[in-house]
Amino acid sequence: MKKVTVQIFNKGNQPIPQYETINSAGVDLRADFTGKKKSEDFLGSGGYSYWEESEELTLFAKGGRVLIPTGLHIALPEGYELQIRPRSGLALKHGITIVNTPGTIDADYRGEIGVILINTDPHHSLVIKAGERICQAVIKKCEQIEWEVVKSQDDLGSTERGEGGFGHTGK
Repeated sequence: MKKVTVQIFNKGNQPIPQYETINSAGVDLRADFTGKKKSEDFLGSGGYSYWEESEELTLFAKGGRVLIPTGLHIALPEGYELQIRPRSGLALKHGITIVNTPGTIDADYRGEIGVILINTDPHHSLVIKAGERICQAVIKKCEQIEWEVVKSQDDLGSTERGEGGFGHTGK
């Protein structure tokens, strides 16, 4: 498997992400509340709270969402993105997923990586503790679009599918 060098600065107290097995596609990112204070440090809705003393955040039920900090800052090489994806265990056991999945960290972003979690479980809240694995991060090569403007829709060519969409190809 090809390796890509990514610079990382860890402002938090959690270990640097590592691959858990030899063929893992992604690394797990962990919640890190180092230096954060009460709920005003977090964006979200549906109810949440954070107490510095206990180093945990409660994510409430029924659509509650919150930005979880990781303490990590990175410098990706040009032409790459870091995709932030849900962890299957959190999704299955607790209904926790990522609102904008996959989230994208661009090569020119240098701020702290934050993960926007949402609780889809209508009955239970969840406590996220410092050090808990909250998502996966997968590095992907990407390219930018160079648009070629054409004079008419006919210039786009035709296909068997044509303009059919939104369920047109079957159930």
